[in-house]
Amino acid sequence: MSKTILSCTFCHRYTLCPICPSCHQKVVSPHPAKYSPLDKYGNYRRETRKEELQKKGLY
Repeated sequence: MSKTILSCTFCHRYTLCPICPSCHQKVVSPHPAKYSPLDKYGNYRRETRKEELQKKGLY
């Protein structure tokens, strides 16, 4: 059993178990990744996000 809270990707319930007890699906950490100004993939992520917003007409 984990000491950190986890979130089910399927039913969106929170649990401490590595597998969701209600739907038996994968669980992940609900917290965002840590920010780093030296993130070597940040430019790619921002570029992709910008393209998605341009397709939707929001940028």
